[in-house]
Amino acid sequence: MTLKITKVREGARIPERATAGSAGLDLCACIDEPVTVAGRGSAVVGTGIAIALPGPEYAAFVFARSGLGIKHGIGLLNGVGVIDSDYRGEIRVGLVNQFDEPYTIEPGERIAQLIVLPVPAVTVETADALDDTARGAGGFGSSGR
Repeated sequence: MTLKITKVREGARIPERATAGSAGLDLCACIDEPVTVAGRGSAVVGTGIAIALPGPEYAAFVFARSGLGIKHGIGLLNGVGVIDSDYRGEIRVGLVNQFDEPYTIEPGERIAQLIVLPVPAVTVETADALDDTARGAGGFGSSGR
C-alpha cells in the first residue's frame, strides 16, 4: 500500500518509522517555537503534513506515543484521532497533559504516531432483537476484575 504525504507548511517533517519493526509512523510537531502544555492543560499542535489514503477502505489513526505518556503524562485529548479517507487538510494533534507539571514541546519533536488500518464498509440494519450470547448485556467488569 502507498500512503501519499505532502508538506503543507514550511519545516514539516515527513513521518517515518523509528525502527523497522515500528507499527506507526512518527508525527512531529511543526511549530515555529516551543509550546508549553500546562499541567492538566491541553494544546493543539500541527504536524505540517496532509495525507491521501489509498481509498475508503482505509483510515488513518493517530495514537499517543507511550514514552511521552509514561514519562511526561502527554496523551491525546480525544483518545485516538481518526483521519477519514477523504480528508486532505493538515493533520493536527490534540494533546493533553495528565500530570501537574508543565511539559514543553519542541519544534520537530515526535508527538504522536500514525497508523493506517483497513476499515470495512458496513451496512446498518435495524433489528427488533439481537442474538443471545454467553455474556449478554454484561458491561464493565462483567467478565472479572
